[in-house]
Amino acid sequence: MSQQSSSARRAARLLAGTASAAAGLLLLAGCSGGTSGEVNNEYGFATAEQVADSPITIWVDASREPAVKAFQEANPDIPVEYEVYDGNAGGSGTFQTKISLMDQAGEGWPDVVFSTQQNDAIWASQETNGQQAFAAPLNKGFIDDDYLAGFADGSLDYSTIDGTVYGLRNDLAQDVTFYNKKLLDEFGYEVPTTWEEYAELGDKLAAEHPGYILGSLGDSFMTYVYYGGSESPVFQADGTEFSSDVEDEHTVAISKILDGMLENGTLVKDSFFSAEFAQKYADKLVAVPGPVWYTGAIFQGALAVPAGEIGVAAPLRWEDGEIETGNVGGGIWYASSHSKNLDAVKQFLEFATSAPEFQVEASSGYPAYVEAADGWLAKQAETGYFVNDDFQQVMSDAAGQIWPGWSVTRWSPESAWATVVIPGIADGKSIESLLPAWKEELDNEATVNGYTVK
Repeated sequence: MSQQSSSARRAARLLAGTASAAAGLLLLAGCSGGTSGEVNNEYGFATAEQVADSPITIWVDASREPAVKAFQEANPDIPVEYEVYDGNAGGSGTFQTKISLMDQAGEGWPDVVFSTQQNDAIWASQETNGQQAFAAPLNKGFIDDDYLAGFADGSLDYSTIDGTVYGLRNDLAQDVTFYNKKLLDEFGYEVPTTWEEYAELGDKLAAEHPGYILGSLGDSFMTYVYYGGSESPVFQADGTEFSSDVEDEHTVAISKILDGMLENGTLVKDSFFSAEFAQKYADKLVAVPGPVWYTGAIFQGALAVPAGEIGVAAPLRWEDGEIETGNVGGGIWYASSHSKNLDAVKQFLEFATSAPEFQVEASSGYPAYVEAADGWLAKQAETGYFVNDDFQQVMSDAAGQIWPGWSVTRWSPESAWATVVIPGIADGKSIESLLPAWKEELDNEATVNGYTVK
């Protein structure tokens, strides 16, 4: 099995617009904000005066809090303070907003920040308010090349601008198809392999076993699962040009499928992370497309599904097409260029992205660092959690099958989905009827962020 499945085609197309957009929209970072203004050859950027025993402050979301605690336990001599924040979930913009305020004040920056979003490198690599860019360049001497080479192919593309790496990927988030073998066997159903079969299974399930479901549309990241995963070109950037095609055949087809499943009740409106979802559907989720991090976050975590019931199949595809799966997150760790203790920051970054104490033992998702991914997969195999022996191969293959037609831009596609689609379906509107309004919101966001809408 190849843990570093080639993603060259994805990297070439998915992020073709990202670097050029950043260059076209923004100025390159300068050197100020508490630094000498002179590049420190050891780190590759202008640094603040280093203080060996200076505490490092880390911002994390709740799911990454175990990384900080594991680091503190393993490194009791390094003073660490941390703050749990929303992690930029749903494209909240909290990370950028807070850093902008600190740039204005000229002080107070954290040393390390974790973000669930993939697009923060675009703004974090740029000078703002006269201050040096927040994100420290990592491949100019700060992080060893040998260590960077240990990440899965393409996994650092999201945080790379014009050849400079500004963040380390925590985990991969390729979609697969999860299924409850116990329920499928009981009902006499097969695992769906295409979007068309997924819809057909919804019709059968609704008619023969009402109350059982195939997923939820209550979270803003569903735009990646269902539209990115179905090759729907609703979020595409080419340099500083943005386009959203809601009339494309795939966009319309997946919208009709989702509308049909909402109508028959096999897709619900509750958030996967709500108490209501766990209470209602812990033993009623038959199959669902979703990222590999559903393993720990949903099945082993929120729903507490016991071992020996859940299987992992290949991502859904169109019946006349090849597998082109979605990518749902996969957070990124950033180091502050303003830090006074970069040696400790480096230790933490490497620990958080590769140490077994977190990535194997406590991480809910598939690590981006290959050696850690091997350990994570081996642990899943040892526990016997999944029913199929080839789940490791399925997950590994999916990492190289991500559709390259979904772009990374200065803002998150989740915000438009949360603003237009989620409240719209809550009011009983069809997704198909909401497509024009969704497009309008996306186009408006693109314009606000400096893109030209095609």
